[in-house]
Amino acid sequence: MTLVEFLDFECEACRAMFPAMEQLRADFGDRVSFVVRYFPIPSHFNSGRAARAAEAAAGQGRFEQMYQRLFETQAEWGEKRVAQDTVFRGLAAEIGLDMVAFDTAYNDPATAARVRSDFDEGLALGVEGTPSFFVNGKKISVGGSRDLAAALDAALK
Repeated sequence: MTLVEFLDFECEACRAMFPAMEQLRADFGDRVSFVVRYFPIPSHFNSGRAARAAEAAAGQGRFEQMYQRLFETQAEWGEKRVAQDTVFRGLAAEIGLDMVAFDTAYNDPATAARVRSDFDEGLALGVEGTPSFFVNGKKISVGGSRDLAAALDAALK
């Protein structure tokens, strides 16, 4: 079974769901494949940059660490109207990334295209906001982590 989450690292609702998602990974990780798709909301100035940072970290096998740091530090860089590239670079250094490789990937048009591809896929699937969830390709409505856990339990039966 697969759970796909379309998220925006600058989205406060995604940040609020982050601890619950970590718990769901712990509870269901052996039975559910968790997939993250980027859906940077255009009004969030740094969300596309944050997604590029996560994707650049993924290229070095460190997506999970960057994912966690982006949500843990969201209050420091979110809702800013200026580029927070130095913050994302600092996070990359904190988690021990090769900085030359990070900079190359972060600035590579292919990385931005990968983020845009997820966004376009989300639009095609009817994603209108974040976080949005799909269980085995079916969009589900959730009011919180309990709803998501119940949907996973039901799908596993």
